[in-house]
Amino acid sequence: MGADRLPSPAVARALTVLEILVESNEELTLTALARKAGIPLATCASIVYTLEQRDYAMRRVVGRSHFWHPTLRLYSLATRLIRKVDLSSVAVREMRELADRMGMPVHIGVLTGASLVYVAKAAMPGFIQFDTHPGKVAPFNLTALGKAIAAFLPEDELKPLLKQLEQGRGPKAPRVTVTGFRAELATIRKQGFALEDQEEQADIACVAVPFFDATEHVAGSVGVTGFAKELTRNNRKQAREGLVALSRIISERLGATDAADVVGT
Repeated sequence: MGADRLPSPAVARALTVLEILVESNEELTLTALARKAGIPLATCASIVYTLEQRDYAMRRVVGRSHFWHPTLRLYSLATRLIRKVDLSSVAVREMRELADRMGMPVHIGVLTGASLVYVAKAAMPGFIQFDTHPGKVAPFNLTALGKAIAAFLPEDELKPLLKQLEQGRGPKAPRVTVTGFRAELATIRKQGFALEDQEEQADIACVAVPFFDATEHVAGSVGVTGFAKELTRNNRKQAREGLVALSRIISERLGATDAADVVGT
């Protein structure tokens, strides 16, 4: 089929009805649903009955009124889709573009237990290469990537990690305490990005921003790594702006809809 083929009005109406059901904070009658969708009542009825047959919608009957709401069938589909997403390839081109602009490598990291695992890297050509290869593992609290993720974890997931904080060996590593680390995470949540400055090792700095999945749960982070003497204030600002844009792209590809409300500039 050519790219110039006209879209299907029937499919568009069905998707509109489904989107309204999902986004509504309350159950909707057929009349209210048809009005919100801007379609004839009979057409809306046909759509919701089909959604009901396919287990995407349910109704609650009160007297002669039917109140419609979506089911978790959509969540099941989204979850299976997310599992198929390969984070190492979800934004290869965009990572490369940012790495080229910055002249520094760009990484994607995820949490596994209390460890930050590097899963993707857009490296820079040249003799000097940072030891941040895909598969590398580091203590989550010593990396900007790990801190960017931890700052947006729900409390029940964060609390066990706070028992596994490690002391950094870099020259600017602060003394690690739960109170101090919680305060740092609060700052990260407020500003939307994390910073690592010679904490894990000397001369290395990193700026990182979290990204989110379809459930609005933090799924990982993306960061720019460089020599501390090069990743100075102006470069940090440029890196942060590029990472915020990249984070939103990755979040959207993972199905997130409200990442822009969390990740700021």
